[in-house]
Amino acid sequence: MRTAQLTIDPAFSIGPADRRLFGSFVEHMGRCVYGGIYEPGHPTADTRGLRRDVLELTRELGVSVVRYPGGNFVSGYRWEDGVGPVGNRPRRLDLAWKTIETNAFGLDEFMTWAAEAGVEPMMAVNLGTRGVQEALDLLEYANHPGGTEFSDLRRKHGAEDPYGVRLWCLGNEMDGPWQVGHKTADEYGRLAAETARAMKMIDPSISLIACGSSNRRMPTFASWEATVLEHTYEHVDYISAHTYYDPSDGDQASILASAVDMDNFITEVVATADHVAAKQRHKRKLKISFDEWNVWYESRLQADLDRRGWVEAPALIEDNFTAVDAVVVGDLLITLLRHADRVGVAAQAQLANVIAPIRTRNGGPAWRQSIFHPFALTARYARGTVLRTDPVSPRYDTKKYGDVPVLDTVAVHDEETGELTVFAVNRGETDLPLEIDLRGLPALSGLSFQSIAAGSDPSATNTEAEPDRVTPRDLPTPTPDGGRCTVRLPAVSWNVLRFGPASA
Repeated sequence: MRTAQLTIDPAFSIGPADRRLFGSFVEHMGRCVYGGIYEPGHPTADTRGLRRDVLELTRELGVSVVRYPGGNFVSGYRWEDGVGPVGNRPRRLDLAWKTIETNAFGLDEFMTWAAEAGVEPMMAVNLGTRGVQEALDLLEYANHPGGTEFSDLRRKHGAEDPYGVRLWCLGNEMDGPWQVGHKTADEYGRLAAETARAMKMIDPSISLIACGSSNRRMPTFASWEATVLEHTYEHVDYISAHTYYDPSDGDQASILASAVDMDNFITEVVATADHVAAKQRHKRKLKISFDEWNVWYESRLQADLDRRGWVEAPALIEDNFTAVDAVVVGDLLITLLRHADRVGVAAQAQLANVIAPIRTRNGGPAWRQSIFHPFALTARYARGTVLRTDPVSPRYDTKKYGDVPVLDTVAVHDEETGELTVFAVNRGETDLPLEIDLRGLPALSGLSFQSIAAGSDPSATNTEAEPDRVTPRDLPTPTPDGGRCTVRLPAVSWNVLRFGPASA
């Protein structure tokens, strides 16, 4: 049987595990908002219409930051529609998802929900059909204390104190021809730079995110980033990256290796950003906001859009995630952590119902999808400093990504508690013995070993009737001996191994 090796030493640090890496995304799309986080009249809803069951699951998931209100939706959105008395709000056509937007839920409701959920808000401004002035108006409404038209309007609507939003996206996927207000790199870069410069005149403390490519497969990828950053580098703090991985073709070997593509994507965006920095003589290193990522059965989307007319909050891309999908999501989280020195923000898309870890039924229960669990455990235990691991692993062949390692890993060391957490994925179809060398961290004892194994039932999903079919299971806790231990990673599995001081 093939064996893998892993050496862990605190000297090989990458950077801190930023809590903003565990972000999510709420867009006015399908039932993410209406029937997801917000459903007046639901048995668990509070007086503001917020579903308490979804709030509880959001807290359990460990979400740190939530991006809002889009996504493609934001490129045609008028933020003023979603503030003030609900009875006075207009109904609009949403071109992004071919729906009718009631605007019953807007900025004020989102900020209330974010406070209840204990998450940091991350706002996007419309640079598709709108521009600099509208972005400034929104920022004034959200962050200015008072004494001006829009800050006083917020106070009139019941929010005396500023919302204090620190993270702002300058539009969304403006390279995509599907985007309302799609622009060339030069057009967008100039608009984003002017918007960024003006927004920081109002509030210099905010952090701004310029739109990178919608995905690595775009024909303009890298040239888009280079052109946009030539306009915006001195004004922004992050460049965005988005990617989704579609298992629809049944190629399990390739979908399990999706993190290889994400890893290359991050490396290439960093290289492009650093090229612009060198060219313009910037000393500051730009970071990535990986603010859309997930597994998504994307090939089903167009059929969902084509088979209906203009309706309110239809069920849209409510994918039922499998055990294999959970392993892939866990591996994508490993990749984000491994680039903690250059990825400063990340947001899994989306939070509820729409390709989401949380599913609900209108008027009924909420439950955890399979992908809920690797996110929740990673958010819970990835605290401290991310360590480079460089595992020695057997390899296997894939159609999409060529020859790839069977094992993928990252480790996080919490200096305060002394605990070490190892996240490991076995992409192979057989169990994988893993020898771990912990001599760089002597006197550790085993705390726990949890696994989501898909090898025996790869298509298993969690449903309303069977909400716990795919869930982490406890395996025998490893006991280091002389700074070494060996564990057996189940076939096609995501695993979290925790070690602590011997006295723990």
